[in-house]
Amino acid sequence: MFGLWKTWKALEARGIMGINRRNADYVLKYNKRSLYPIVDDKIITKERAIAAGIHVPELYGVISTEKEIDNLDEIIGGRNDFVVKPAQGAGGDGILVIADRFEGRYRTVSGKIISHEEIEHQISSILTGLYSLGGHRDRALIEYRVTPDQIFKSISYEGVPDIRIIVLMGYPVMAMLRLPTRQSGGKANLHQGAIGVGVDLATGLTLRGTWLNNIITKHPDTTNAVDGVQLPYWDGFMKLAAGCYELCGLGYIGVDMVLDQEKGPLILELNARPGLNIQIANDCGLTLRTHAVEARLEALKARGISETVEERVEFVQEMFGHIPGVEG
Repeated sequence: MFGLWKTWKALEARGIMGINRRNADYVLKYNKRSLYPIVDDKIITKERAIAAGIHVPELYGVISTEKEIDNLDEIIGGRNDFVVKPAQGAGGDGILVIADRFEGRYRTVSGKIISHEEIEHQISSILTGLYSLGGHRDRALIEYRVTPDQIFKSISYEGVPDIRIIVLMGYPVMAMLRLPTRQSGGKANLHQGAIGVGVDLATGLTLRGTWLNNIITKHPDTTNAVDGVQLPYWDGFMKLAAGCYELCGLGYIGVDMVLDQEKGPLILELNARPGLNIQIANDCGLTLRTHAVEARLEALKARGISETVEERVEFVQEMFGHIPGVEG
């Protein structure tokens, strides 16, 4: 018992945030329950983002009832590729990615050939709440399929890599690139076997990776190095993430974004309870950074001022960037 206590104190000294601290000091403190539907329902998130002029994957249609499944052909139209996902799903569960058509059937991103009836069955399962938070009845979205930027071709297996940035009161505090693997089934979900790679907030340069709780430097499927990759449009990603505070009103969120080959940076979804594995990927504790932001907010409050999105991004890049003489 004493050994465990010493281990925890050592982690605490490094600013490692545990789930209890995350819940008590950040999720409960900064996130009003009444605002949760904005981030828990992907349709509401998308509508709010569009209204704010923030780019998101185009929504082709929404199916809310069994009867509306009959509208699937009309929603899909002549498109060869699209995505079906639950509005209130979590962890990537229930998402069906169609990459092409084949002889009257459909080819998924993993190469599996499925029928129109199988897609309808998946939508029916979504409506029953099989994949939703709390198991409540849900809605199905049919939307644009993101085509990952070519920068990810050598360090990702199928699927779509995404960028997770944790934001406290509009200040980005830590970032991670999530890379699909064969084990994760092409999904950018760490719990299913995707890779988490730390990202330098100042430059957008990738750091080391974590896979199945092990530190790695190469992708297990492509064998290419995951560190030292320069992510394009990095300042744009940082500003998008910072602006999501005004978008949803929640003070502690994870912002998930993608880089589309044609459309550039897109907001995918927001998360009111972002996971903590991002600390392993960055070899840094969240608490050190969140405390610095809270101190900044107190100082600004005493002076009666607040900062713009651009000023918030500049502050965290100077404070947390991996540059000589700066904590990171």
